[in-house]
Amino acid sequence: MDELIKTAKVFSDKNRILIYALILKYKEVCVCEICDTLKLSQPLVSRHLKQMKQSGVISSKQEGKWCVYSVNTTLPDIAQCYEKDIKKSIIQLLPKLLVCKKR
Repeated sequence: MDELIKTAKVFSDKNRILIYALILKYKEVCVCEICDTLKLSQPLVSRHLKQMKQSGVISSKQEGKWCVYSVNTTLPDIAQCYEKDIKKSIIQLLPKLLVCKKR
């Protein structure tokens, strides 16, 4: 039940849905790419990413000094339902990714 609540909370916020959709569309993104593309502050994005990672919907890896985020390959069932709707209705509305030149 706790997993269900954590996952539902992740997808209860517009910015987290947009962040998830951006990661889903571009496969791997760093914090600065999310901030620049979605016009969100770095502290806000980092807080959202932490919550998303704790719920298990995204994962991260270090690339030098950069942390790169991707969609977790083993999503909880409830997250798969959200993902299906995000693919259908949100991904095509996203702005083009502003690629980080430092990475």
